[in-house]
Amino acid sequence: MMIGIIGGSGLSNLGDIQCEWVTVDTPFGRPSDQVMLGELEGTRFAFLPRHGRGHVIPPSEINYQANIYALKKVGVTDIVSMSAVGSLQAHLKPGMFVVVDQFIDRTFARKRSFFETGCVAHVSMADPVCHRLGKHITQVASNLPIEMQSGGTYLVIEGPQFSTKAESKLYREWGCDVIGMTNMPEARLAREAEICYASVAMVTDFDCWHPDHDSVTVSQIIKTAQENAKKAAQLIQAILSKPSEGEAAATCACKSALRFAIMTQDSHRQVEVDQKLALLLNREKSEEAVCS
Repeated sequence: MMIGIIGGSGLSNLGDIQCEWVTVDTPFGRPSDQVMLGELEGTRFAFLPRHGRGHVIPPSEINYQANIYALKKVGVTDIVSMSAVGSLQAHLKPGMFVVVDQFIDRTFARKRSFFETGCVAHVSMADPVCHRLGKHITQVASNLPIEMQSGGTYLVIEGPQFSTKAESKLYREWGCDVIGMTNMPEARLAREAEICYASVAMVTDFDCWHPDHDSVTVSQIIKTAQENAKKAAQLIQAILSKPSEGEAAATCACKSALRFAIMTQDSHRQVEVDQKLALLLNREKSEEAVCS
């Protein structure tokens, strides 16, 4: 097992860990940054800053394909996605975490699939996250000073602008819990790569539907974000210290998402597309030696 962490904060506070930054090449272009490889209490992990170090890449310009492919290439089996969100519900207050179990995808300018003309595939997204991994994260968090909700719907917008009040109120009527810009198509691509994926949404403030939204200052939001980063570091360390292993992890349905998903007959597949997808189709081994 190797855990992949996608996020922008937290790992810098993990303490004394052995790690190195490596460059990972992919047929889908460059990932957001180099990948940090390390080990904590016997658990191997990889960390990828979604927006690049220094937060230089906006949500719409993130190369989600390359990010997921790079993590697959270094051997990641389970992804824990950490992201800042706004709250769409009164009971989800700033500082709370949500282990997301559903998404509504309102993005429109991003590559949503590894598969294209030459090799067509349709994976199931009915349950877009790994319930095994999500349940494990919730259990781990129960021993930490983190107020967490298990389950919730994440509304993903294209950005980079925030939503209007009319949109925010509409999303509340849809039953959404939190709103953000980054978990799609990340979750879709992780499913296609047969990597278990769980999302931890960290609430920084209420979205603009809230009557007190306009009175919140930037300094208050920054303070909450900093406090969330500390809690995220605690959570990540706890997950790495006690990974979800055993038969349940090995036989998770996420690991066989492509089993009946590929529609294109072997004789009609384009060679160049097949070669591009070789890692995802298990035609070459995932190993750390591919990094440089």
